[in-house]
Amino acid sequence: MFTRLETAQQKWGGRLTAIDSWLDDRQQLIVSYCQLAALPPFDKKSQQSLPATTEVQSFCQKLMDYLSAGHFEMYERIVSECAVNGHDSRKLADSLTPKISASTDVALEFNDKYAEVADEQWTASFDQDLSELGQVLVERFEFEDQLIQTLHNKHSDAVSA
Repeated sequence: MFTRLETAQQKWGGRLTAIDSWLDDRQQLIVSYCQLAALPPFDKKSQQSLPATTEVQSFCQKLMDYLSAGHFEMYERIVSECAVNGHDSRKLADSLTPKISASTDVALEFNDKYAEVADEQWTASFDQDLSELGQVLVERFEFEDQLIQTLHNKHSDAVSA
């Protein structure tokens, strides 16, 4: 996840404030995910229990903020730019939006299940649910990167014209 993020930041960073902000939000989400999942460099060799409820709630808040920024700010902007700048771009945006929405459903389910209450039943499903969410986020980031690339290309074309 980090490698892909670094590539995205190098490729598109500094060109549009909206993209920079969105990639920064993605970075915060990835860091929080890695901390929650106890992935390197945040792995805790002696960790035998679930993360603290406050850690899970903090992650869920970042997740919801990220999803909201995407759906209500970035996707709308990208789709409108694609509509203005070409049929192919609009087709791509229209094809990716349902795939991104499917990942939103998984993220919302995770949030609904874990954001509010610490529960002993978490033990059975938390690691599996977090792992599934991580896989879904990786796919989502790939789809989002395609949209960012389209926005970046259209913005670059408009600036150089």
